[in-house]
Amino acid sequence: MLKIYSTNLNTNKLEKKREFEKGCWISLVNPSENEIEKVCSSLNIQDQFIRASLDFEEKARIDYEEDDDTTLFVVDVPIIEKEADNIIYSTMPLGMIVVRDDYFITVSLIENNVIKDFEKNKVKDMQTYKKSKLIFQILFVNATYYLNYLKQINKETEMVEKILKSSMKNQELLKLLNIEKSLVYFTTSLKSNELVMERTLRGKKIKLYEDDEEILEDSITENKQAIEMAKIYSDILNGTMETYASIISNNLNGVMKFLTSITIVLAIPTMISSFWGMNVNVPFANAKYGFLTMLIISVVLTILVTIWLKRKDMLD
Repeated sequence: MLKIYSTNLNTNKLEKKREFEKGCWISLVNPSENEIEKVCSSLNIQDQFIRASLDFEEKARIDYEEDDDTTLFVVDVPIIEKEADNIIYSTMPLGMIVVRDDYFITVSLIENNVIKDFEKNKVKDMQTYKKSKLIFQILFVNATYYLNYLKQINKETEMVEKILKSSMKNQELLKLLNIEKSLVYFTTSLKSNELVMERTLRGKKIKLYEDDEEILEDSITENKQAIEMAKIYSDILNGTMETYASIISNNLNGVMKFLTSITIVLAIPTMISSFWGMNVNVPFANAKYGFLTMLIISVVLTILVTIWLKRKDMLD
């Protein structure tokens, strides 16, 4: 999908365009080969930066192509994926390309809320012709979404824990596992984004203006806060998982202990009946009430063993 936006200099509002013009913002979301070729031929750039941004495994980085005078910024943005009935928080690369200080391109494999906010003109003081400011605004909005998603993750964790307190279900344990996986993704991506922002702050890859630098510093602060929050939630979740693992192990031990005790109790009448079922002379063989006597003995022994096991805390 190819979209072209430009800020109207008179109204300062974002407008959709049909043709490329200097100062415009080009949004590419899972672009086709024709769209990639159109952008590259019209802007006279190579396609390597665009294709690199479409690689789901691409790491956050900054790169510069001297021949085309283009700079690539790749950061990881948070996304929400659905797997069966579960919601999984993950990350994906977002490419930002500055072409000769004339054009600004964003490239992503799937739609994400960060770019949607800019397309819907939800970001204050956004101008497509201010490339460095636009990059820093994207970084700030991106860090904000990480914080929001981390708060959602924390709420989901609390809900799962409430369910697990009353009923230990595999489905809820799997949800905790997915949440733990999401926190690992977030932590790794946030640390990579931090390196990109700190390199940008040093001003070696893009011009820094005083007003824009404040936005970048705020973005770094938000990103650091998200890293700390992700680490805290991850530590809490790890402790929770270990606790529930111990509870499950204790419950299993209790069940095995109970079943073993029941086996011992039931073995007593079975053993007695086996002895008196042999083809040999045994006590009470010719007694009138021999069967009743042995039955009473079996019951009494079973009760005594049950009481003994109860005192030894073998039967709960």
